[in-house]
Parts: sequence; structure tokens; C-alpha cells
Amino acid sequence: MVFLFRLISVVIIGIVVCVLGTLFCLFNPRNPKNVARFAHIFSFLFKPILGVKVDTRLSPNISKMGSCVYIANHQDNYDVIIAGDVVQPKTVTVGKKSLAWIPFFGQLYYLTGNILIDRNNKSKAHDTIGQVVNEIKKRGISIWIFPEGTRSRGRGLLPFKTGAFKAAIAAGVPIVPICVSQTNDIKLNRLNNGYVIIEMLEPIETKNLGKEDARALKELCYNQMAAKIAQINDEAKQLNKQK
Repeated sequence: MVFLFRLISVVIIGIVVCVLGTLFCLFNPRNPKNVARFAHIFSFLFKPILGVKVDTRLSPNISKMGSCVYIANHQDNYDVIIAGDVVQPKTVTVGKKSLAWIPFFGQLYYLTGNILIDRNNKSKAHDTIGQVVNEIKKRGISIWIFPEGTRSRGRGLLPFKTGAFKAAIAAGVPIVPICVSQTNDIKLNRLNNGYVIIEMLEPIETKNLGKEDARALKELCYNQMAAKIAQINDEAKQLNKQK
């Protein structure tokens, strides 16, 4: 019964927000501020439905940072919704061009200003880093990337790809790691799914780095995030024992 209620609620609310959001964005299309606006709305509406309480810890003065490359661990579809509150203004994601054709969601995804990559066009796909760097500089935006490249689905933090780090170095903007505690224990048929902790780490500067430093930067970020995720996983477990 709980599962059915949640499924129906998510579908109905998702369609309504996407339709109204698309109409709103038609008057201000491709404005990157809209990505954070609707990420916050989805997070606000869906967290209670999922039965999740979220402890969000932002880095001090992040609102004054300017353009950044945000990197976050990606476990499943839940952490995208749960981490919505952390998305800062003028932050966009990089997605496949085919996402724009998903009914309701795709139109909102495009109109909010996210970057769409044509992966079927090999010459354009190979220049993804160049496209991202150009968008950062031209539009003064930040980018949100999942450096694992896929959902980990309970396998822990997977190895990072180098694209996000090459892009940050080329654009001369800081890397900001975002860590989300374990979400693969969330069950749609369970009323209370407990606590999830999201912590934004201190920015890591890239201005004095060259492209040859991308791998070292990747390892530094991976080690920091792995340690922090282990810590907040333990914290979340303690909070869930007390609930």
C-alpha cells in the first residue's frame, strides 16, 4: 500500500511540476538559474514522500564562489532527488541529447539550461570537455558531474573518470566535492527511511594546475570523498538507530 501510494504520488507530482515548469521556462528559456530552482522544488516535494530526513551541510561561503565543477557520488536515482537542495544557482548538468525527448521531464531538462551532448556524433562526443569548458566560460555557470560515470548501486565509491578534472583545470575553476551517505537502503514499501547526510567539502583550487595534473587531482578528490562518505555513513547509521 505504501509502495503504491508513493509510486502514484511521484508520477502525478512529477508530471505536474514538469508541465508547469516547462511553461514557466518558456518565458525565460535556457536560464541556468532554473536548474537549481526546480532541483529544490523536486527535492522539497519528494523527500517527504520517500520518508527521508536529510541533514545538509554546505561549505561556508559557497554562494560567493563563482563558477565551479561540482562532483558527487552517484548511487541510484534517489540521491539525485535527495541532493537537490545542495544545487547552487547557475549550476547545470551534462546529459545525453536523447534526454530531451523523454515526455514531460525532457522538455524541462532542456529548457532549464542543462548541457546536452550528442553521443551518437563521435566527433562531438569526443570534444565533450571542450564543450563544457566553453559553456563555463561563456555563460559563467557551474557544472555538476558524477565522475563515477554510472550508478554504483551498493558497490561503494567506484573509480573516477578524468573528464570532470580535465574540464575544471582547463576552465581554471575549483572542484567542489559533494558526498551523499548511503541511499541504497531506501525501500519504497517502508514508511520511514531514516536519515541521509549530504556534505559539501571545501573547494579545491585548480588555477595553478596543468592538464598533466588531472590524474593526481582525480586521486586527491577520490580519497577525500571516500573518507568522508565512510564517515557520514557511520553518522547516518547512528542517527537511524536513534529514530
